[in-house]
Formats: sequence, C-alpha cells, structure tokens
Amino acid sequence: MAAHQAGMKRFYAVFGAVAVIGLGALAYLTTRPQTVSIPANVTIQPSDTSGFRGYLKGSPDAPVEITEFADYQCPFCQTFATLQMPTIEERLIKTGRLRWRYRDFPLQQHPFSRLAAHSAACADEQGKYWEQHNRIYEGQAEWAAARDAGPVFRRYAQADGLDLGRYDACMKAGKYAGRIQASLDEGVQLGVNSTPTLLVGNKLYRGRFDSDAITKLVDSLAPRRAQ
Repeated sequence: MAAHQAGMKRFYAVFGAVAVIGLGALAYLTTRPQTVSIPANVTIQPSDTSGFRGYLKGSPDAPVEITEFADYQCPFCQTFATLQMPTIEERLIKTGRLRWRYRDFPLQQHPFSRLAAHSAACADEQGKYWEQHNRIYEGQAEWAAARDAGPVFRRYAQADGLDLGRYDACMKAGKYAGRIQASLDEGVQLGVNSTPTLLVGNKLYRGRFDSDAITKLVDSLAPRRAQ
C-alpha cells in the first residue's frame, strides 16, 4: 500500500510539473508577437494616398526636391543611407537648399523589404519615422539574414521609444500595405526599375550616388547665392 501511495505521489508530481510547463508554453504562444507579413498587390484605397506623397525631410521652400525610390533590403540603398545621406543632410537639407522625398520601392527578390517599409510606416504614426528608417538601414546585415525579421524590427521600435502595443496592432493589421503599393506603382509608372533611383524634376538618375555628386546636381539646379 505504501509503495502504491508513493507511486501515486510521483505520478501527481510529474503530472503537475507537465501541467505547469504546458501552461507556461501556452502563455508564451498567446502573448508573443505573431509573425507578420505584408501583402503585395493590394487594392489601393483613396485613404492610402490622401494627403500623403512620401516621407519628407527639409524645408518646403527648398529650391530643389529630390525623390528617392529605395528598398530597405537593397545593399546599395543601405550604403547610400548610412554613408552618404548624413553628409547630404548637413550640406544641403539643413541649409535649406534641398528637400528630400523618400518613396518605398520594395523589390520582389527581397523578402523583408515590404515588412521593413511597413515597420517604418508604423513608426511614422508615432512621430518616429526617420529614427526607425535609419535604424533599419543600419541593421540591414542583422535582419536580412534572419529567419523572421519582424522581431528585429520590433526591437528597433522599442529602442526608438515606440508604444509597442500600438506598433504591434499596426503591423498585424497591415495598415500601410496600400501606401507601400501606391509608392511602388508610382515608381513603376515613372520608369523606375532598380534601387536606388532618384527623381529630379522629370529626370531619373540610376546607380550609385555620393554626396559630392548630389551637391553638384543641386548646385547646377539652384546655384549658391554670392555671400
């Protein structure tokens, strides 16, 4: 009888341990952020583009506007964003000579490009677009090699100080899928077929760019005033 009771105690102890582990696993599965994917070729609604023409940086009175069509997973775009844009911003944007317009152009061969663009868009609704934009480009080597880039982008959002509840809801809803598609469609209609591509006036510039080339271009379009 004593052996039977000891056996039953062991059974209940093991059962209880398994139950605790099971409840813990269930709690983790129900509370962790779900894997998110952003659909392509969605139907664009008027609300996707109303009042929005891109992510803008610089004075609205700047004499020159450059539109950049870029892909967050494009290595050349990453190099441009991290190495050239800081100088362009100091020389041209902050001095009021250039207004920069960023447009998403996610390439089909890059599996996380739409997700990255959507992450930045969700940050934008909390006033942190450029912070997330820069962090995504700076971390490209990390998330591009991940099995799921979503948690990496979420970590960036947390580092930027975003409300993660709002961010998660925005990502899960795919709220800005239409905006991203509209941006891509705009580029295609203009003749964009690679990234990065710059639009200045009605002329497209493709390939690799540096801050010196952009400065020369702005100088040619809006010469500096004599001091």
